[in-house]
Amino acid sequence: MRTTVTATAAAAFAVLAATAAALLPATATAAAALLPATAATATASPAATASRAAADLGPCGPGQLCLWPEDDFQGTRRTFELTHIDIESCVRLPSGAAAQSLANRTGRPVTTYQSAECAETGEFETYPGSGTWAPRSPYRVRAFKLWES
Repeated sequence: MRTTVTATAAAAFAVLAATAAALLPATATAAAALLPATAATATASPAATASRAAADLGPCGPGQLCLWPEDDFQGTRRTFELTHIDIESCVRLPSGAAAQSLANRTGRPVTTYQSAECAETGEFETYPGSGTWAPRSPYRVRAFKLWES
């Protein structure tokens, strides 16, 4: 989860820096010096910068939970819509399928499980639903549960 927070914070800081550059040109150089190398190269508008950051994190629309079979949002994405998921029910991935990275844009917390039965005897972790990208899960995700906010 630290990786997710760091990536999200860098993207948010890039948007803030671009906004500051537009409003206060003198602060642009100082703000750019504080950005990580990848974020400092963004010289586009704040909207373009935010769009680029989201694309780097993996595309996932509002109201969706997106799962990728490989680290860093690689492989064929599986998308689950909030309207098609029963709240607080265990949703198993198809037999033999697992995810290694995810994005939660459902607006609700989601718990991912190493166990295909949502058993808490294996590893599990809960991600906020306000827009969380996790490029590397600490385990292979085989099932998940969505919770009420």
